Formats: sequence, C-alpha cells, structure tokens
Amino acid sequence: MRAQIQISRPGGVRCARTRQAVSCCAGALLALACGAALAQAPATSPAPAPAASQAPATSQAPATSQAAPAAAASAPQAPGAAVAASAEAPSDSDTRALDEQTQALKKDVVDLNRDLYVLEEELLYPANTQVAVFLSVDVGNFFGLDSVQLKIDQKEVANYLYTPREVDALLKGGVQRLYIGNLKTGPHELVAFFTGKGPNARDYRRGATVKFDKSIGAHYLELKIDDRQHALQPEFEIKDWGE
Repeated sequence: MRAQIQISRPGGVRCARTRQAVSCCAGALLALACGAALAQAPATSPAPAPAASQAPATSQAPATSQAAPAAAASAPQAPGAAVAASAEAPSDSDTRALDEQTQALKKDVVDLNRDLYVLEEELLYPANTQVAVFLSVDVGNFFGLDSVQLKIDQKEVANYLYTPREVDALLKGGVQRLYIGNLKTGPHELVAFFTGKGPNARDYRRGATVKFDKSIGAHYLELKIDDRQHALQPEFEIKDWGE
C-alpha cells in the first residue's frame, strides 16, 4: 500500500505542475491581448477629439456655415450639366455608329446572298448542260400579255402568270429569264404558248416553236413578242442565240 501511495504522488505532482503551466500560459496570453488592446486604444480614441475641439467656433462661423450651403447648392449644377451634355453626345455618336454598322451588315448580307445564288446556279446548272430561255416584249400595242407556257421535248417546264407591274416592266425594256435547266447534248424542240388580250381586247392565244441542237456549253433562247404594224397583229418568235 505504501509503494502504491509513493508512486501516485509524483503523478499528482506532475498533474498539478501541468495545470499551473497551462494557467500561466493562459495568463500570459491574456496579458498580451490586453496589452495589444491598450496599444491600439490611443490610436483610435483621439478621433472624436478634433470634433470636440472644433465645436467652440468664433463669431464668424455662422457666416461661413451659411455661405457653405449656398456654395454647395450652386456647385453641383455645373457637374450635372457637364454630365448631361456628355451623356447626350455619346448617345448620338453611338446611334450613328450603330446605324453605320447595320448598313454595313446589310450590304455584306446582300453580297453574300448574291454569291450564294451564283454558286447555287453553277452547281445546279453546269455550263456543259445548261439551257436558259428569256422573254422580251417590244412595243406591245396589239397584245397584252397574261401568261406564258413553255414546253421542251413535249414536257412542260414553265408556266408563268404575269402581274400588271411585271408587264409594265417588260414594256419598258426589261428582260425576264423565264426558265433555266439542264439538257443533254443533241437535238431538242421548244414550244411556247402566249395567252393574253389581242386587238379589240379579245382573248388571244398563239404559239411558237423552234428546234435547236444542244452542244457542250450553255445554250440561250429568247421568246420575243413584237407588233406587226402592217397587219395590226402581234408577232411571236423564238430566237436561238446558241452558246
């Protein structure tokens, strides 16, 4: 029993000493924290002091305090006007720049659309097999065009109904591409039927035909409506422009 008591005492002494060391360290840390707080206190506490020292003002203080609001009220007007002017100026320039960019984009879209159209025709209608039929009207006093039906080798390839604006454009010298397609080399036959109003506003239907040889390369034909003055009748003809 004595041996056990002697062995347990040093352990109790060690525990007591450890507790004392921990308490000392905690006290030291607390002291350091208090010292740091006291060291920072003088730096922050003098901040209100100038306000208290400035409180007692001379008799001229009211005059200056009255003039200060007037100056403060008048001073912001100049920056406000400058800001408004500067805000309006960039808006006009930005609108002008945006409009210019929009117009440039529109032009680019039109150019791109034209290039794509040309590329599409080159791919769909190669020059070696291409055939195109155009329509023109000269004078047109004895015939008012309503529609045109086009057949190649007994097969209908186009049937176009015209509006008054389109007829007016043709009478002013316009040329319409009525048909474009592909044909193999060799002999072919084209037949066109013209429907409209003839002399004395009567219904009028006439036809014209032409035989042509398609060779390697693009082939062009023109349907032409002309007036036969001596007969007072319209004339329909097909011109073969070849390649």
